[in-house]
Amino acid sequence: MFKIINTPALLFIATSFACSFDTSLVNTAHAKVPLDINEQAIVKQVTLGLPQALKDIEQAVNINSGSMNLAGVEQVGLLANQQLSAIGFEVQWLDGSAFNRAGHILATHQSSNPNALKILMIGHLDTVFSKNDDFQTFKMLDETHASGPGVADMKGGNTIIISAMRALKKLNLLDNISIKVLLTGDEESSGRPLSLSKKAIVDGAIWADIALGYENGDNNINTGMASRRGYTGWTLNVEGKPAHSSQIFNEEIGYGAIYETTRILEAFRAQLEQEENLTFNPGMIVGGTSIDFDVAKSLGSAFGKSNVIAQKAKVKGDLRALSNTQLKSAKQTMQNIVKNNLNHTQAELIFETGYPPMALTQGNLDLLAQYSQVSQDLGYNAVKAANPRKAGAADISFAAEYVDMSLDGLGLMGSGAHTNNEIADLSTLNKNIEKTAILIYRLSKHKK
Repeated sequence: MFKIINTPALLFIATSFACSFDTSLVNTAHAKVPLDINEQAIVKQVTLGLPQALKDIEQAVNINSGSMNLAGVEQVGLLANQQLSAIGFEVQWLDGSAFNRAGHILATHQSSNPNALKILMIGHLDTVFSKNDDFQTFKMLDETHASGPGVADMKGGNTIIISAMRALKKLNLLDNISIKVLLTGDEESSGRPLSLSKKAIVDGAIWADIALGYENGDNNINTGMASRRGYTGWTLNVEGKPAHSSQIFNEEIGYGAIYETTRILEAFRAQLEQEENLTFNPGMIVGGTSIDFDVAKSLGSAFGKSNVIAQKAKVKGDLRALSNTQLKSAKQTMQNIVKNNLNHTQAELIFETGYPPMALTQGNLDLLAQYSQVSQDLGYNAVKAANPRKAGAADISFAAEYVDMSLDGLGLMGSGAHTNNEIADLSTLNKNIEKTAILIYRLSKHKK
């Protein structure tokens, strides 16, 4: 097990760590340490490289790479290939046809030092904006803000990875560390099966000691994602006994599908809503005498009459949990509720394979403390653990259980992600490139 030497002490309460999440328990207020000569050179190199970084973001944003625009995703991958190859990384294109997506970029720098620390850096090539979306181009709004599809989520994050590697390579500071950069092509709309679409992440994590993610997290430069909740989709199918509505509630007919569905959903809420960091949302419901549902389009329809007891109902929802233990417990509670059917009804609850949680661990908090120390040594604010409720699931969750330490939310900050109002805060670009480059430089001085 890898452990960083001289990691600043972290204050946390064991019971709170196990059961809940409280960012105030993480003490990241440490004394500022002067930058060494190499770290000072990194800051200068990042400043010199900022014009190129801005050009890189603009060029990537102006290529539409909605997840299902496979040619566009591949084109952004080609751009990243050129950039990483120029730094000296060995770059592969991992074809995604087996999971119905474009594919991934995997770039590797292998140190000659057999004891070198191994880091997996994770970004993604795709966006939520389709090929025909009217939001297509990069635009400077003022000196520190730019808009564009994926400018923050996460073509800006990819640029932070590449720019940090470029600065370290220019200063010959990559020799004592091994790095894999994985830019996936399906983060916004995952290919299926997940066992194939996320295989490159898992393989990279098994190889690595540390995983770093460059999503924009909660868009607060003073926080980092030391944990992320997992995501699991679920479907509830309910059936009842159809009859004239005048017969509802009697022993021969029972309650019908809609009443049983209502009972189940209300029981979910009543029994689970107080559990911290657990959420479950019924996002779609359809019920009646007969129903149809198009999974691909998330579109449903129903036929029913007010004087007929509903025969069928369907609910589609999601479940988000902070740990596998919490997820397993919630699933069991929900299944127990579903089994306790009203008279003459039956129900089944089906869980999909989803994103695993990135659990809050001591290793993650140690890494966050290291990153926060770098930030403070640069003259910036301490970086505290973000509330996991303020960000969704991400690719790093597939890596977290295989590495000693993981941290996400290190990308370009902004607002309006997944909307036509997506804006990047470019004042965070140089800061987060500097923090990444110096963190990796410091990590490179530690042996496993």
